[in-house]
Amino acid sequence: MRAPASAPGVLVERGPAAGGAPCGPPGDGAGGARGQLVLAVLCGGYATGALLGWGSEKLALVMGDFGLSAAALVAAVSCFRYGRAHGSPFRPAWLLFALSSAMASCGNAVWGWYEVVLGRPVPDPSLADVFFLLFAPPAIVGLLVLAKRPVNRAEWVCLALDSWLIAGSLLTLSWSLALAHTARVDGESVARAALSLAYPLLDIVLVSMVLALHFRRSRGNRTAVHTAVAALALTVLCDALFTSPLLRDTYSSGQLLDAGWFAGSLLLAYAPWAARRAAGPPPPEPGRRAPRGERPQRHPGRPTAGSLAALTPYLAAGVCTLSILYFFVEGRRVDRFVVLTGCTVVLALVVRQGIMLLDNIALTQELAEKENHFRSLVQSSSDVIMIADPGGVLRYVSPAASGVYGRDAEELMGTELSALIHPDDLGQVVHEVRRFLAAPPSEEPTTRIECRFRSGGGGAFRSAGAESGGDWLHVESTVNRHEGGLIFNSRDVTERVRLQAQLQHNAEHDPLTDLPNRALFTQRVRQALAGRRSGDSGTAVLFIDLDGFKGVNDRLGHQAGDELLIQAARRLQESVRAGDTAARLGGDEFAALIAGDAGQDPAAREFQVHEIADRLRLTLSQPYRIDGADVRVAASIGVAFAEPGITAGDLLRNADLAMYRAKAGGKNRVELYAPQMQAEAVRRTALDTRLRTALHDGEFALLHQPVVDLATGRVAAVAAQARWRSAQGILFTPAEFLRVADDAGERTAELGRWMLEEAVAQAAERRRHGHRAPVSVRVPARRLLDRSFALGTVEALLGRHGLPAGSLVLELADSDPRLSFDELEQRLVALRRLGVRVALDGFGSGYAAINALRRLPVDILKLDRGLVEGVVESARLHKITSGLLRIAGDLGLHSVAEGVDVPEQVTALRAMGCTHAQGTAFSGPLDEHGLRRALARDAYPVPGAQPRPVLAGGSVPARVVPSGSLPSMRSHSETRVPPT
Repeated sequence: MRAPASAPGVLVERGPAAGGAPCGPPGDGAGGARGQLVLAVLCGGYATGALLGWGSEKLALVMGDFGLSAAALVAAVSCFRYGRAHGSPFRPAWLLFALSSAMASCGNAVWGWYEVVLGRPVPDPSLADVFFLLFAPPAIVGLLVLAKRPVNRAEWVCLALDSWLIAGSLLTLSWSLALAHTARVDGESVARAALSLAYPLLDIVLVSMVLALHFRRSRGNRTAVHTAVAALALTVLCDALFTSPLLRDTYSSGQLLDAGWFAGSLLLAYAPWAARRAAGPPPPEPGRRAPRGERPQRHPGRPTAGSLAALTPYLAAGVCTLSILYFFVEGRRVDRFVVLTGCTVVLALVVRQGIMLLDNIALTQELAEKENHFRSLVQSSSDVIMIADPGGVLRYVSPAASGVYGRDAEELMGTELSALIHPDDLGQVVHEVRRFLAAPPSEEPTTRIECRFRSGGGGAFRSAGAESGGDWLHVESTVNRHEGGLIFNSRDVTERVRLQAQLQHNAEHDPLTDLPNRALFTQRVRQALAGRRSGDSGTAVLFIDLDGFKGVNDRLGHQAGDELLIQAARRLQESVRAGDTAARLGGDEFAALIAGDAGQDPAAREFQVHEIADRLRLTLSQPYRIDGADVRVAASIGVAFAEPGITAGDLLRNADLAMYRAKAGGKNRVELYAPQMQAEAVRRTALDTRLRTALHDGEFALLHQPVVDLATGRVAAVAAQARWRSAQGILFTPAEFLRVADDAGERTAELGRWMLEEAVAQAAERRRHGHRAPVSVRVPARRLLDRSFALGTVEALLGRHGLPAGSLVLELADSDPRLSFDELEQRLVALRRLGVRVALDGFGSGYAAINALRRLPVDILKLDRGLVEGVVESARLHKITSGLLRIAGDLGLHSVAEGVDVPEQVTALRAMGCTHAQGTAFSGPLDEHGLRRALARDAYPVPGAQPRPVLAGGSVPARVVPSGSLPSMRSHSETRVPPT
């Protein structure tokens, strides 16, 4: 008697191999197709050979015995290799299937040993029967491992009842048809009868386990599951045919029936390596939850499987009923075994239905609890949940709508969603919804939509302004699919949108004046240039700088300066047109973008913009009322017109250059950009770059111009003057190279420190060689007030070089009336107490010099060059100069005329009472070698000199001083100053 030779590889849960790649043949690829083709060829070849009788009886016995053994061995090896290579929870199942197939292989090998090798019939029973019987237990346990395990005691009971319902019904049917006859055959031994019943009973158990567990299978590789089920079905069918009375007595090895067992073994060998389905994502691992928002995939076979599982108990009862009816049809007495088995099946059915009823009651209660929990969550949520049908009509709205939208949920239900969305946002929302519905749900399970939603007037938040038809709230919604419609989970984000708008406004506007800042102004210039037509040069940019604003900050404080900027910004905003842009770039710099008019003549456009700029200049120059007082500043404006192909950065740079040209040209004016300004700026930048390193590279030289006593012609002092000889060999005066410096203040301070240090060092060196002429160094008044220019610094400098304090004269230059004269007076008094003498430079140039003479302690007055140049030609200047020199004489101060270049000026100044002169009439600036030669000569010819010259008016004779020094003078504090 032959036994089944297969193992049911059912419901495989294939796990990923190391590295995440699936093992086995590639899914639905060339490898999978080749495997199926080889399987079909082998099975078809075996069936053809069995059908033709293999050509000889000997070959038929070999293929019928050892062929089946080899096929089962292949299944055992395949399942064993797969189980060893895959560390999944189902690894034991495949190892058990390998063991069951190995038992089948051994059984067929023993059968072939008797029939082929020994050439005699197989004993009944034999060792082959032992192997065949050992095939079933590992297969049954493997099925239990593969099945979806029950999670509680009730499910275990249901599993046992389902298995018995199937097994009992099949046993009843089999007993009625064949097993009862087999069990009553006379003359058979007990062992023979037991074996006759064991094989079909084991088949019934296997079929019962497969059917019961098939409805409870784990989610795995469906291709492998179906292949294993096909192998099992084919094997069980062959077993049933073998045990039937029709084939049992006529069977011999190598017949067509063996082809079924052969195909079942090969199918089992192929089952674990069956390819995965390519369609759809892989199922989640056991115990793994699906990601949030991910909807579980529907499987086509799952509804049918659920229906069969529900019908299984009733089908089992129907099979039992048919078994009993069979006895009545045959006219035989009902077998007690059938009655007993049928009763147990009915009892199991009743118990099973009772458990299902209790389970349904528990599930109903749990569902009600979850529904109540969900309802409470929805009703108490601050977010509004809305469900819209495919037509866009709201079918459900959560109660939170009354608090957010100010409208009851019942009022909103039945309303079209499009009627609640702002018209400007409706097109965007419709486009996003259509795109979302067209996308695959697995790739895009949700989407976000932000739009304005109509509020009924009672919402918790309000939009910034009301529009017709009610207020509008900014709403952000998370959208999910729902039965062809959509679920909206919406929340009010009006405050967030308002805050973002405020932050954006703050980032693009000046916090003091609320005008657009540099970033926004540049963006609008870029937009204006991008929107212009080719050749349109109408767009213009105005750069505006407030002249004198720093003085307002210094005199009145920064709060007053801020108030002035606010008023200036208001005037600027009111002066430009509606389509133009006014901005504050920083500090006291403003700008305006004048939009272009493509149809206007360029000349007329230039005139119009110039007129606008001049009007702005006049408007910004009007007095500002601050703290009850009028404050005046002026405005320097640079204008640049757009040209084809120009960038925003270049246009702003051109306007900036024009503005600086306006400031350099006298301030309070409008200047149009010209191309040469760029070249000049490049030259100035290059010169400033070289100037930064000139001091450190030793490119500066110190020259000295003799100061001649007009009474004797002797050198009374020397005036130090700095010169810069650039790398190109050009010699620049301080006025020339400081005018082009971008940070002339810093360069002036650095040059002043170097000049004082160098002048003192050279004067000390000349003194050691017998030349005692004092050195005069020009120092700006602002420099004297600098903390770095302290009394200790001057004293330390003189002491380090060994120069007496009386040999140093500091020329006070640029006495700004805004400076603190009290502090300046304290500094000068301290210097004079040290022995350093002070000269007032530029005397006669304006109110500043007269006020400085009235307030500050000085020893020497230096006439302004402008008075000396016209003293011969202009009678008016002659009288002014004569009066100033008379004032100096009355105050007991010595006077020095600077810029005396011709002998006629020398004669006129001597006649007026000027004591000293400096200029090319005697000598130009000399280097150290030339200066020492002049000091060695010690005299210059003075035109019209008399032994005792008389001052103009003839009242006070000029004093003759010793060579090499200015005369000693009384302190300013001892001079009576008439009231002014």
